[in-house]
Amino acid sequence: MANFKGHALPGSFFLIIGVWWSVKFPLKHFHQKGKKNRLSQKQQRVEIIEAAVRIFCCVIGFLAEQLVRDGPFFHLYQDDHWVKMMNWQHSTMYLFFGISGIIDMLTYLFTHIVPLGVDRLVMCMSILNEGFLFYYHVHNRPPLDQHIHTLLVFIAFGGSITTFLEVLHRDNIVLELLRTSLAILQGSWFWQIGFVLFPPFGTVEWDQKDEHNIMFITMCFSWHCVAALFIVAINYMLVYCFLARSKKQEQGEIIGIQKLKSDYTDQTALLSSSDEE
Repeated sequence: MANFKGHALPGSFFLIIGVWWSVKFPLKHFHQKGKKNRLSQKQQRVEIIEAAVRIFCCVIGFLAEQLVRDGPFFHLYQDDHWVKMMNWQHSTMYLFFGISGIIDMLTYLFTHIVPLGVDRLVMCMSILNEGFLFYYHVHNRPPLDQHIHTLLVFIAFGGSITTFLEVLHRDNIVLELLRTSLAILQGSWFWQIGFVLFPPFGTVEWDQKDEHNIMFITMCFSWHCVAALFIVAINYMLVYCFLARSKKQEQGEIIGIQKLKSDYTDQTALLSSSDEE
């Protein structure tokens, strides 16, 4: 994690899942609107596939933290000292999110065994664990490094609170979209951390003690928030327009078929009356 690629990897994972949620949740909301909140078999399969993808991403992230060239290679304590604590903290983050994916998969595979809401509760604990890890991740570091990671902690704690509320109010589209926005924000902020602390392509390094840099990063965080909300809003409207257009075309086809049947019935009646005459 102590390089640009190490921040780009989890950032990409969060961005992918966040963008996917920004499409999935509106689809589910409009599909279930006015109906009982029960998932069809097709929707359950989608949830299982999503959980499997999340588990796969967490396994990749965990192995990447352990098996990089200067990684701990699964050694926690060796030669009277702890081995690569930063890598182990990041591995623990991936471990918790992997467990969350497993619980999600079990929830939809064994609906009669796993209580409803356990998946959201475990996800809440995973995000909360990430916040605690990063809160104790930046001691004795330069001010800019501490500040930019502290902003990430705010996102994690906000995501954990939102997900816990979903335990109490499941399938609430507002909470789901808020969680989606925070996931996208977290992904983009991981990338921002990588660009600030480990500038790629040989660009000039940031002065991590400059107060103006800290002020700019705070303002940049607000821009990331706006961008995340914008992405969620755009995808929500695109899903709505797509479903509305599909429904309109479907209704037009039904009306067309009914009209053809009506014309056919009328012609048949005319032919029958002509034959009688």
